[in-house]
Amino acid sequence: MAMNGGGRKKRERPNILITGTPGTGKTTTCLALAEATNLKHINIGDLVREKNLHDGWDDQFECYLINEDLVCDELEDLMEEGGNIVDYHGCDFFPERWFDYVVVIQTENSLLYDRLSKRGYTGQKLSNNMECEIFQVLLEEAKESYPEDIVVALRSDCIEDIDRNVSTLTDWVRSWGSLS
Repeated sequence: MAMNGGGRKKRERPNILITGTPGTGKTTTCLALAEATNLKHINIGDLVREKNLHDGWDDQFECYLINEDLVCDELEDLMEEGGNIVDYHGCDFFPERWFDYVVVIQTENSLLYDRLSKRGYTGQKLSNNMECEIFQVLLEEAKESYPEDIVVALRSDCIEDIDRNVSTLTDWVRSWGSLS
């Protein structure tokens, strides 16, 4: 495999990480992008449940305690091949070499509050996710975990935003081979 300018192995198809606070539209964006580009959508939450890549259930936050090492071991071969869209609300434990583009989906706070409330988020789960968005925790995490030139924040307040984001990302995927 050839190396591109950043020293990463050149894959046939890129890997994209789409991250953001729950409720920002990650999965909707990933599904539409996968359909438009024929990249494989990997929803980490689903993978953790299906393959038992967790260390039990967290009653306080009503979610599985994912085992990051097991998740990374499970994905290693797929990620080396390329052609994946990884969908997860965190990003700091994935190996830097896996991703060619890191997208942080963001939503206006009052819209996000409504979306999470409709999902049944309450108490500490709701307040922690809102604080995460307000303080742009995931954008900072992405910028600290990956080269800044591959990290982009995209707004996702309405369906038109999602359509525009999918179109922009589809164009990026199509031009990817010529970028290196």
